[in-house]
Amino acid sequence: MLDRLRADIRAVRERDPAARNAAEILLLYSGLHAIMLHRPAYFLFRRRFFFLARLLSQLARWLTGVEIHPGAKIGVGVFIDHGSGIVIGETAEVGDGCTLYQGVTLGGTGKDKGKRHPTLGKNVMVGSGAKVLGPFTVGDNVKIAAGSVVLGPIPNNCTAVGAPARVVKRDGVRVGDLDQVHIPDPVAQELCSLRTELSRLQARVEGLERENRALRQEKGSKDEGGTPSES
Repeated sequence: MLDRLRADIRAVRERDPAARNAAEILLLYSGLHAIMLHRPAYFLFRRRFFFLARLLSQLARWLTGVEIHPGAKIGVGVFIDHGSGIVIGETAEVGDGCTLYQGVTLGGTGKDKGKRHPTLGKNVMVGSGAKVLGPFTVGDNVKIAAGSVVLGPIPNNCTAVGAPARVVKRDGVRVGDLDQVHIPDPVAQELCSLRTELSRLQARVEGLERENRALRQEKGSKDEGGTPSES
């Protein structure tokens, strides 16, 4: 247990430039506190003390703002930065050396039984607000950009961006036309599509109005000519 704690503190010192010393990390870092409280909760859960395990996990959530189900597997040297709003589901697995930023969700889709949550390999970085949803594996050394929504497996050594997320780098080489800056905006794309459809419908309505005016004019001309009266 002490070895794991030392590894967790070392991970914070290595990855957070604001961390000054081990004492500050141990006393003031809520992400570390969440992991520290998860360890005994997981121990109790594995031994089927489910109520006590959930009670401890809820206490951790109240103290830290991080919700980790006691059944989740958390590796060594995991760094939860800031931590507020993080949710990790029951069957999720987080590999050694991973980094999770605030607002991350490792959740399910509501459609699966048994294994419902993702498995993160080693040294995975999940950016703030990212959602990883479903029972698939994210490979080692993967980077997931902030705000991304991952709905399927990602191979090792990749960078994924977007909602839904797409791989934009593999083994340091850019893949396709996306990068972490020039991401297509799905809302803007939908608005553009709606504007195009609106323009098409507007042109159709104007054409129908012209046809209707022409018909009215033709009918009016016939009515003005009248029918010759009998003498």
